[in-house]
Amino acid sequence: MKFSVGDKVNFLNEKGGGTITAIIDSKLVKIMTDDGFEMPVLSADLILDYRALAEDDIFETAAPAAPVQKDIQEPEETVPETTSEINPWGTVKEPKGIYLAFEPHEQQWILTGDMDVVLLNNTSYDMLYNLFFEREGTLEGIDYGSLPADSKVVLETISRDEIENWTRGHLQFMLHKDLPEKLYLPVHTEINIKAGRFFKEGNYLSNTLLQGKAIIVNVMPQAGIEIVSEQEHAKKFGQSSKTQLAQPVKEKPLIEKHKTGMNEAVVDLHIAELIDNIAGLTSHDMLNIQIAYFKKALNSALTNDYTKVTFIHGVGNGVLKSAIIKELEEYEETENKMASISKFGVGAIDVLIKNNE
Repeated sequence: MKFSVGDKVNFLNEKGGGTITAIIDSKLVKIMTDDGFEMPVLSADLILDYRALAEDDIFETAAPAAPVQKDIQEPEETVPETTSEINPWGTVKEPKGIYLAFEPHEQQWILTGDMDVVLLNNTSYDMLYNLFFEREGTLEGIDYGSLPADSKVVLETISRDEIENWTRGHLQFMLHKDLPEKLYLPVHTEINIKAGRFFKEGNYLSNTLLQGKAIIVNVMPQAGIEIVSEQEHAKKFGQSSKTQLAQPVKEKPLIEKHKTGMNEAVVDLHIAELIDNIAGLTSHDMLNIQIAYFKKALNSALTNDYTKVTFIHGVGNGVLKSAIIKELEEYEETENKMASISKFGVGAIDVLIKNNE
């Protein structure tokens, strides 16, 4: 949902609200709370106060204001940093890569109505792709074709009853450019989305890939795609083709699921991201689950030479954040600080791993 300065809003996941005083970017706004404090907040954590809107409509209908002549100062035209067919109205801020998105038609009632399933090629390379999804135990080919650089395609419009058919699948693709800076190997990647994500309003996020809020899945970051030149040394020095034989599959480290760049990761500790069903769980139970996952992710990062992990704890009552900071006292090789407000608001913490820097 897009907000404007002056909008009255409520917090999505807790009591209270305030008035928007500034738009920082497409994902972050600044609000003056009802208590008189000004703070940055993620747009995804806010909802319009429709009671206030209704009151405004009543007053406007009862006593329409006379038109007043005002001198309107033209805003200075700014040139976006990058423009593409994905986002011709602004700047794409998401990392380069291949994305799958689920965008509801009804943005005001985001948990109801049909959704568009969108495949996005947020790279400067053309993409040849082959997409499969598992349905009733059978693998079904959904679509194949080519997608130009910096573009997207709506694969299908689905109802809420069809969500289960779009949670597990496989995407195969190749990147091509006439004069490539890098030559990438073909990619096969699995898609595994928890069905519970579709039934929580907070999981539909504002973004710069689409005009509306959506569930965004980063299927494969471009930084994570293997480059052909990385294999040239082995080929030049006589490594036998036997090395191409299948090897036992090793379980990927937990932290790899959250990798966002070279030796960096972002781990979302919201309970809906960790388990599908919270029925019967107390607040204490959920906190224990979150802390256990935090420790597993951090230990995995330490073992696999990561240098920074950002943990998203949300902007609730601060219990999870306090518990994380207390746990970090046991890790002498780490430092922590508030994560980038422009990216995460005030709901995340950066853990820096000193020995791996």
